[in-house]
Formats: sequence, C-alpha cells, structure tokens
Amino acid sequence: MATSKKDVTPGAEKARLAVAAARRADRRKRIAIWSAVAAVGVALVAVTAILIGSAIHKRNAVAVEATGAIAGVTTTSGLSANHVPNLPEPTPTNGVRVPPVGGDHDAVPQTCGVYARPVGTWHAVHSLEHGAVWITYAPDLAPDQIAALAADAKGHDHVLVSPFPDQPSPVILTAWGLQLRVDSASDSRVEVFIAKYENGPQTPELGAECSGTAEMAKP
Repeated sequence: MATSKKDVTPGAEKARLAVAAARRADRRKRIAIWSAVAAVGVALVAVTAILIGSAIHKRNAVAVEATGAIAGVTTTSGLSANHVPNLPEPTPTNGVRVPPVGGDHDAVPQTCGVYARPVGTWHAVHSLEHGAVWITYAPDLAPDQIAALAADAKGHDHVLVSPFPDQPSPVILTAWGLQLRVDSASDSRVEVFIAKYENGPQTPELGAECSGTAEMAKP
C-alpha cells in the first residue's frame, strides 16, 4: 500500500530535507571548485600567452638589431687556419689575443656547450672556424652571471661557453675574426652577437658541426 504524505513522520521528513540540503550544498561546492579551476586555467593560459608573446617580441627585436652593426665589435682579417698540434696556450704576455679570434688551431674542434672549466683554447678556435660563438668569462664572475650566459646558450648548437683565465674583460664574445668585450652578462649585445654571428657570414667552414672533443666536464 502506497504511503501518503500524511503518513510520513516528522523525523523522516526532517531527515529527507537534511539529505536534500546536503546534496545541494555538495553540488554548490563542486560548482565552486570547478569554477575556480576554470578561472585558474584561464589565468594560466593568459599568462602563458603573455610570456610567449613577450619572448617572440624579444626574439624579433634581437633579430632586427642583429641586421645592423654591433657597437664595440673588433674585426681581425687575414687569419691563418692551419691544423697545428701542441700549440701553447695564449697568455697576456705572449702576443696572442686572449682569447684568440682565429688562426692556426688544433685539428679537433671543441664540442659546443656550457663548461664549468676552461676548454682547450685551440680546440675552441677550431669551433670558431665551424661557425661557433665562443663566450668566455672571468673565472670569478658571479654565479648568476654565469647562469645568464648558460641560458643565452640554451637551444643553440654552435655556442660554446667556458671560463678563461686572465682575460681582460668579465665577458668576451668571440666569433671567427670578431670579438666583443662586455662588462656584464646582462648586456643586450650578448644575445645580438649570438644572433648575428652563430653560423654567420664570417664562418670559414659554414655547415660544419660543432663537435669533436669534450674532455672538460660539463657542469
């Protein structure tokens, strides 16, 4: 026999209403949670779009700057390019630019990448011949500055970063026959130099890989 409305006890009705209220509260809670998740998702998408847009804008600006002359770059022409074994390391007093911008070098290039210790100078010069940009820094350069140079090299297969003892500037950028001295890794010309001269028109052996020896451990 069906139970009529009047047959429902006050206690049972109160329990039913409590269950219904709990279900409504749970539904409101789920809606609030999903709304919050959606709002966070929209915010993340917006932030990501802004960051991507900023990165693209910066890359385009660097590319535009790289089409012109870079202030402070010195040029050396008429460089020899013979493979000579056991060349002595350059010093500030033996008449060789520190670091060298080219010239005779070891037969094996230095594999491009970021190094925590000095690499073989004449291996690195061979890498310059293959289109590398060699970024050297004073061994006492601040860690955040070194990290910035490593970040600049990220994604580049012809960029070499390493410390260089006794160099005359905190940071030096070198390509074959070209060099730029800067006081800080944050100098905007660092990225412009890479954009202009990595596999640039100065490269004697354009298209050659920047790989060979990597005897110095990477960090």
